Amino acid sequence: MIMKRKTNDLITLDALKYKYYGTKGTSKRDKLDKGYQAFKIGLLIKEARTKSGMTQQELADKVGTTKSYISKIENDIKEARFSTLYKIVKLGFNGEITLSIKLN
Repeated sequence: MIMKRKTNDLITLDALKYKYYGTKGTSKRDKLDKGYQAFKIGLLIKEARTKSGMTQQELADKVGTTKSYISKIENDIKEARFSTLYKIVKLGFNGEITLSIKLN
């Protein structure tokens, strides 16, 4: 027998982050959010690379870096500098970076 969860038991991601990491602006929460952004960038690079049918080595060769460095960015072991991210997108994928700033 499969039991259904009540919808009132659900909690949003923002509510969980608030519960366990506090409000935005606190050091614990800022550290979490910063880590998420680095993870998100690595995931976007990996997704673009795989959609392009490229290996990490092929991307590294186009950008002028190592396979190991690409792997570290994709797996959130190392953060990419903006200049490196620009090279990956421009030289590796022949794309453009769109930057926006959102003020709360």
